[in-house]
Amino acid sequence: MTDNGILRIIARFLIPFIMLFGLYIQFHGEYSPGGGFQAGIVVAAGWILFALIYGLKAGLEVIPEKAMYWLAAAGALIYALTGVASVLLGGRYLDFYAFEAFFNTPQAAQQFGIITVEFGVGLTVATVVMLIYTFFVRRKSEWDEVMRGSDAE
Repeated sequence: MTDNGILRIIARFLIPFIMLFGLYIQFHGEYSPGGGFQAGIVVAAGWILFALIYGLKAGLEVIPEKAMYWLAAAGALIYALTGVASVLLGGRYLDFYAFEAFFNTPQAAQQFGIITVEFGVGLTVATVVMLIYTFFVRRKSEWDEVMRGSDAE
């Protein structure tokens, strides 16, 4: 697909809108259907479309595989540390009312907590899905090499 000009032009216009929609889902998720998981899938789908059109090598230049590992771990850590912070502030795990000490209303504390947790979930989901795609593409290319080798014999 990397040599198809029409797909490259369409993808060049479509991918930014996919990413923007993923961000919209991420930060509007507490008000409407959506949230971290859905946003992570949409963002990963945008990156996968980029990797399908321009190649995995180009996709890994945008977000290297090592960065994906770090971002996945960071997302899980954000989620966990938000819960631990609420415990340290005297609440239960992921009880966002404990953040009231930093905000002037309980609603602001709740909103901060849910946005933080959903951001961690979205970051983890997006990078894990990207990693799964990367593993499948590499596995397929390894399989193709094995099959070409057996054809030569």
